[in-house]
Amino acid sequence: MPKPCAVRDLCFGIMVPVSAVWLGLALTSPAYAQDQAPSVQRPRAFDAPRPVRRAPSADDFDNVPSAPDLPRAIPSDDASALPEEGNDLEPQPRAGQRPAPKDGDLTETETPQVRDGVIDTGEPEAPQDGIDPTTIDTRSKEEAALFENPPSTVDALLFQIEELDPILDRRPQRLFRFEPYDPVGVKVGSFVLFPELEVSGDGFSNLFRSPTVRSDVSFDVRPSARLVSNWQRHALEFSARGTATYFNEFPTENDKAYTIETRGRLDITKRANIQASVSRDVSQESRSDLAARGVGTRAEVTVDKATLAFNQRFNRLTLQLRGSVADTAYGDSSSNGVTTSNSSRDYTAYEQAARATWEFKPSLAAFTEVVINQRDYSQLDGGGIDRSSTGERYRVGLSFGNTGEILRGEISSGWGIQRPVSSSLPDVSGVIVDANLTWRASALTSLALTARSDFGETTATGVGGVRAQAVGAEVRHAFRRDVIATAGVGYTVSDYAGSTLNEQELRETLGIEYFLNRETVLFSKYAHANFNSNAANASYDSDEVRVGIRIRR
Repeated sequence: MPKPCAVRDLCFGIMVPVSAVWLGLALTSPAYAQDQAPSVQRPRAFDAPRPVRRAPSADDFDNVPSAPDLPRAIPSDDASALPEEGNDLEPQPRAGQRPAPKDGDLTETETPQVRDGVIDTGEPEAPQDGIDPTTIDTRSKEEAALFENPPSTVDALLFQIEELDPILDRRPQRLFRFEPYDPVGVKVGSFVLFPELEVSGDGFSNLFRSPTVRSDVSFDVRPSARLVSNWQRHALEFSARGTATYFNEFPTENDKAYTIETRGRLDITKRANIQASVSRDVSQESRSDLAARGVGTRAEVTVDKATLAFNQRFNRLTLQLRGSVADTAYGDSSSNGVTTSNSSRDYTAYEQAARATWEFKPSLAAFTEVVINQRDYSQLDGGGIDRSSTGERYRVGLSFGNTGEILRGEISSGWGIQRPVSSSLPDVSGVIVDANLTWRASALTSLALTARSDFGETTATGVGGVRAQAVGAEVRHAFRRDVIATAGVGYTVSDYAGSTLNEQELRETLGIEYFLNRETVLFSKYAHANFNSNAANASYDSDEVRVGIRIRR
């Protein structure tokens, strides 16, 4: 009979290897491996908290296979909770680290919930040994959000549907108009409502914009509201704004204008979406227009427009196909009791465009664009001429993105032509320049550059159209956090094809805003316009002063 010490040594020699084998099998079980895996299976836009490791429990050993060569056990929980398939041999980032973005990848904006008991030190963890450091995104959350595409939802005003016509993107102007307070809006379910009311008193030195100077004062009310969705996918926006102006001596110059619009974005995939808009704009014709100069009432202009755009990204290449239809109708005007119909000026414009953009980096891309249009008049003009036409626009330019905090927007140049179907009217053609660009020079100063080219319509005898080019620059500077001033200059030139008529307007503006708090802004603005024309008795100068209050939420 062996001695007690020998029995003890024998038992210990058997139990040690058996325990080691049993523990090894337990550590390789699916349940234990799943508990030790990172809690975030897909890359997130922001850093996820590091998972909390725990000691294995008895349940962890229930799924141990009976032999090492058997397939892994299938978990009994819901299949939707299974991790996404991937290449197990490919090195993965540590828990809480983001993979570096690749060409064509769109960053998700969902932020993982913080787990109880987890303390985020804010210090990035070094990549695991053997992993290329360039594959790990080490930027801060704030810095990474500036380059997200689609843009990050950190923008308080939720501008999310902007690719309908890139030259009209509102985000460059958003950077230019930096303010000490952002509107917070009113939450309405999954939407956010941004209401605003502007009330002002205006003074005009030359109300009719003519050599015969007549001054007047007015009271202005300008309400507006935007209802914007706050969703992870897709987007929807409803907006409305109006203007009601009441003049003291000349009620014919009262403005009763409004614009209503609905925009939508349907995300098909991470790299493809469809955007659409439907709008109606009602306003009174400006006295600066050739047909509205003189006495009498101004015609009411109604524009109904629908736009559709498809955007597809292929790595660095982005393609856009868009189209629009706009119906423009002119109301009647009257002078000395005589009513004049303007229905012969009504027309419908169709436009189709294709745009290709190559991205060198998030803040620099080159693009080219081709646009064709058709303008159909329902009636002949007073001279029995059909003013319908077809046109083409060719542009190349640079885009600096629309999410940066230093430079946003685009600038382009090209050539365009509008061809009337009537042989009695000449073609309208020339160089076109378009820009919508903002440069944030410093924390206190920003500069905006705008340019717009168009071939406008006219009913002047023998004139095929108006080639108009407008350019402008405006600077904005904060003297204090709550006191911001602006100064700008704009120049517009109009050439009438088929006529010697030429017009130029130089406009200078000065303004200042005082932010009492987040909801209330006091403002004043001064503008001077110098209009020159080679037509007799057409040049004039005018001044305008506005002082008011803006209330918003």
